[in-house]
This record gives sequence, C-alpha cells and structure tokens, in this order.
Amino acid sequence: MKDLSLIIIYSYLLGSIPFGLILSKLFNLGDIRKIGSGNIGATNVLRTGNKKVAALTLFLDIAKGSLAVWITEKFKSEYTYISFILVYVGHIFPIWLKFKGGKGVATFLGGVLIINYQVFLFFIIVWAIVAKLFRISSLSALIAFFLTFILSVFIFDKNFIYLMFFFFIFSVFTHRENIKRLISGEESKIKP
Repeated sequence: MKDLSLIIIYSYLLGSIPFGLILSKLFNLGDIRKIGSGNIGATNVLRTGNKKVAALTLFLDIAKGSLAVWITEKFKSEYTYISFILVYVGHIFPIWLKFKGGKGVATFLGGVLIINYQVFLFFIIVWAIVAKLFRISSLSALIAFFLTFILSVFIFDKNFIYLMFFFFIFSVFTHRENIKRLISGEESKIKP
C-alpha cells in the first residue's frame, strides 16, 4: 500500500508540472492561459508564434509521461498502468493551476512510449496523416486515440484494451470544446 501511495503521488505530481506555462513565462511569451484555447499544452504554446518553445514544451510534456511510467515499470511494474493514468490525469488537472491543465496528448505519448513503442509510433503516424490532411490538431488527436483503441482490440490483452479505452474516452472529454468547434466549423487550424 505504501508503494502504491508513493507511485500515485509522484506520477500525479510529475504530470502536473505545467511546462507550457513555465516556458512561456520564462521566454516572455505571456500567460498562455489567456490566448488561444487557454490550455497549457504545446499546441497552445505554438499559437504564440514561438515554434522552439512549443517544441520544448512538447518534449518536456512527453518526457514527464515517460519518466513517471519508466520509474514505475522499473521498480513496481504491477502498477505501471496506474502510474500512466495518473501522470496523464496530473497534466489535465494540475493542482498548481486549480486543476485546469492541458489535453494530455503529449503526456500520453510519453507514457505509451515506455509501455509499447509500436503503439507510440502508430499514434504519431495517424496524428501526422490526419494533421497533414486537415491541419487540425484536435481532430488529429481524437482520431489517433480512437484508432489506437481499435488497434488494441485486435492485438493486445484485455488490460491494455481497457487502458486504451480509458484514454480514448478521456480524450473525448478533454476535447469536448474542440468537438463543438469542429461540428460548427470554427476549430482553428495548425499554421504552416
């Protein structure tokens, strides 16, 4: 029980580090919560026009997901999925920002990279294809989450299927405002 409590704490706290907000302030880009979608992820940092800071945010959000899952996998592998879920939830509901964080896509990528790099590559490829075709980040993420879940149904065990189902359903929740804008045709596009 002590081990599980520790895993819950460090996974959530790692996930809740708001790198997008920290970096945007560090590089004098202002408070990204007041621009674009208002969230703290790399896509919104990109809306500041600073691609380098957006790329660094993406890298660090992936890294925190990987770090939490890697530590758990190495020392208490039976709790790996719990760690993965909590680092992701930490990004979405960070304690430091009144539980208002990002969408969790990069942090998901970081966690799944440690658990199964083929699924990581599949998600990235699907995201990239959809982004190339439609130039909409939220649509790319939603389709990638959905197809990753479908892939898991045919290839992986039931625990992994449940895990991917959780991430798909939660991605719909985190993208609910984006979905409304997609339906109304008002969702913003990725700038070239």
